[in-house]
Amino acid sequence: MSESSASALPPGRPGRQPFSHPENLSLDSSCFSSPPVNFLQELPSYRSIARKRTTIPTREKQSGTLLKPTDSYSSQLEGGITENLNSQSIRKYALNISEKRRLRNIQETQMKYLSEWDQWKRYSSKSWKRFIGKAREMTTHLELWRDDIRSIEDVQCTVYPISSSGLIYFYSYIIDLLSGTGFLEETCLFYGHYTIDGVKFQNFTYDLPLAYLLSTIAYLALSLLWIVKRSVEGFKINLIRSEEHFQSYCNKIFAGWDFCITNRSMADLKHSSLRYELRADLEEERIRQKIAERTSEETIRIYSLRLFLNCIVLAVLAACFYAIYRATIFSQEHMKKEIDKMVFGENLLILYLPSIVITLANFITPMIFAKIIHYEDYSPGFEIRLTILRCVFMRLATICVLVFTLGSKITSCDNYSCELCGYNQKLYPCWETQVGQEMYKLMIFDLIIILAVTLFVDFPRKLLVTYCSSWKLVQCWGQQEFAIPDNVLGIVYGQTICWIGAFFSPLLPAIATLKLIIIFYVKEISLLYTCRPSPRQFRASNSNFFFLLVLLIGLCLAIIPLTISMARVPSSKACGPFTNFNTTWEVVPKTVSTFPRSLQSLVHGITSEAFAVPFFMIICLIMFYFIALAGAHKRVVVQLREQLSLESRDKRYLIQKLTEAQRDMKNRLDWQ
Repeated sequence: MSESSASALPPGRPGRQPFSHPENLSLDSSCFSSPPVNFLQELPSYRSIARKRTTIPTREKQSGTLLKPTDSYSSQLEGGITENLNSQSIRKYALNISEKRRLRNIQETQMKYLSEWDQWKRYSSKSWKRFIGKAREMTTHLELWRDDIRSIEDVQCTVYPISSSGLIYFYSYIIDLLSGTGFLEETCLFYGHYTIDGVKFQNFTYDLPLAYLLSTIAYLALSLLWIVKRSVEGFKINLIRSEEHFQSYCNKIFAGWDFCITNRSMADLKHSSLRYELRADLEEERIRQKIAERTSEETIRIYSLRLFLNCIVLAVLAACFYAIYRATIFSQEHMKKEIDKMVFGENLLILYLPSIVITLANFITPMIFAKIIHYEDYSPGFEIRLTILRCVFMRLATICVLVFTLGSKITSCDNYSCELCGYNQKLYPCWETQVGQEMYKLMIFDLIIILAVTLFVDFPRKLLVTYCSSWKLVQCWGQQEFAIPDNVLGIVYGQTICWIGAFFSPLLPAIATLKLIIIFYVKEISLLYTCRPSPRQFRASNSNFFFLLVLLIGLCLAIIPLTISMARVPSSKACGPFTNFNTTWEVVPKTVSTFPRSLQSLVHGITSEAFAVPFFMIICLIMFYFIALAGAHKRVVVQLREQLSLESRDKRYLIQKLTEAQRDMKNRLDWQ
């Protein structure tokens, strides 16, 4: 039995563990011929007896010493072997048969030189120990269902069926490549490939479970720090560049042109962009004036209409979430069928059913939201932001619905209790790997959809617009517009999948990086040859801050299921580096327990409530300070703008007075 399997036995279950020692325990002839008996003196049992006894009394009997051999070995045998072998059984030592037989002969020889009283005590002690052992063995058999529970614990929780190697169809490798099953399931791509065994070096041991957990936490922490840093920079730019409407009009009219433009098409695009911005500003001003002049009846009517339309939006979201839930349940219940019992298309359809439903929901719902927003009577800028927020919520929530549906299936059992293993071991013997496969399928399917849309939709549409422009249907369809928000939201969607799947599929970030590189060049070709620029231009500062905020929301949503799976859901007992732990997080307190006592006290103090509450209060005070500082800076900016406005009025007033003085002077000269 290996060390990992032995430690994985349930508590209270006796397991046979051989006596181990770093030195060689063989008792050959050289060992007995040498005067110092180093082997027996190194035994833990001998050391424990030596620690308990301050003095070792010599057993001198009436007939002489305990052992009659006359060589120098007898004294060492009396002091070392006799005391040790008389107190413990030879069975407990990991020795071969010949060595045990030799030690047993020595014991029998010693018995001849003992008194009858000592011999009777020795036999009585052995008989009593044998009786106690038999009694304990009999009481263990009286435990209710002990053997059944032991067999279930050994077999059921640790069984991880691997696909049998037999007659393999040619398309099985394609299915494995697209779904992460088969030969890919046993590779380092997924959680189940990694074991609890550490990597031993000369001076230290690389703790694989701890490194596996800390690498995931470090990856998420670095992502969080980078997003927060970039978001703060964008927020500062937005705070500085916030301006009044009059200043916005002046900047667009008098300072909005880019004099570096030399291309006619780029000049036309800049004209249309400025025209759209001015039209949007005027529309927003008209909406503000309309809101100010709105009566109570109109206000009640518009808010009632918005409430009704938002109920429709919620109904659409609920329908999409339910469809994803049902698709995930159906896929998980039918994906266990053998490949030879279904055709190629049916198997792929079942494997990719949740991904297909999620993609359809992400494709249909933005069009529905775009139609609904026109009836809510918002300003053009707010319409864009609200539509994007709804699409963001839809994309990220679909992933969360998929993950929590898988979690409910993993932690619930239909026909039997999950208390034995803590999860549904029958359907999910290695549930971490299967969650990683779902994230892998989402990533691969997203890449396939992007490539398919570019090749089979965008390019044919460009050809139709170029060579069949006289057709009315083609004129209504028009050329594809490159929408920046949709493409950025697609990147956020893929990155959220990567964050969730990083723990269950450690190489998924590498696949996501390769996917982003491919998508970049595909989108570049599509932008240059098949799409037309959007007339609605997005400011770099506003859009960067908004999309980084969306990315931060995606990271927070990814951390929630990962935290629950690490801290609450029992880890798989059949695979992975955490088979000896009830949960993944238990490796951290176990590692902390190996630290020196001073470092343990420091860690426990940092993680205690006595430290957390003051730390949280200090962080809140610092946050309030920076919020107040930002508010003060904003008020200073407003005052400076007012001062600039007053200075411009003063200049206008002075110019007006100077003009009047010059006119008066001229009139006086004329009269003279």
